[in-house]
Amino acid sequence: MRNKRVNAIAIRCFALLVALTMFCRARAQDAATTYSYTKLAPVDQYLMADRDAEIALARSAAPESIARDAEVLVLARHGFETAVKGKNGFVCIVGRSWTSGPDFWNPKVRVPLCVNAPARAYLLRITKESEWILAGRTLAQLSEAVRAGVASKELPPMAPGGMCYMMSKQGYGGEGVPHWPSHLMFFASDTNPAVWGANLPGSPVAAYADADECFTTFVVPVQYWSDGTESREASGVEHHH
Repeated sequence: MRNKRVNAIAIRCFALLVALTMFCRARAQDAATTYSYTKLAPVDQYLMADRDAEIALARSAAPESIARDAEVLVLARHGFETAVKGKNGFVCIVGRSWTSGPDFWNPKVRVPLCVNAPARAYLLRITKESEWILAGRTLAQLSEAVRAGVASKELPPMAPGGMCYMMSKQGYGGEGVPHWPSHLMFFASDTNPAVWGANLPGSPVAAYADADECFTTFVVPVQYWSDGTESREASGVEHHH
């Protein structure tokens, strides 16, 4: 039986993509049932040799007007470290498979995202879980560490107003979901998705409530990529005003 945490990530990825495009629904279904990688690969495979390329990829998560003044983190052998100091409160980062893909151990996954200052609790989960994974923790140990971190407030609750840009044309989400459609994410602690009308027929909002980590992620597709060009995936989603 797959570890509960792997299943939760796969379910969350599938749930979020359901509201984005028909194409990604099918690909996500494949991703939720197929795992090509069963353990941590050599750490070097998760790293990007070109530091400048990782910085550029991280910044592609948000429009240039936001990303140009954001802090940028890059992945090193023991976790994420600051590569560029920021001045607008945003932080751009390239997520790896253990936080940003259904195929938990896939070393090829590269998912750009850019969080605002109130979303630091979400960013902390990404950085801490990356440290734990790179330190060699098993999935069972990771799940235990996450639960303990939430209970002790080492992993604090989501602050009001926390959100994340995921509008990059670039990156790679894994074999089942090679590219995420352009979208925004919003975070709330222990919130019923029904409050947002999420996951209902005709609603452009998808959501996943993570019981283990005690927060809910809301996803809203957007029409454009971070470079201003039209996102065909998002433009095909029905919107209501």
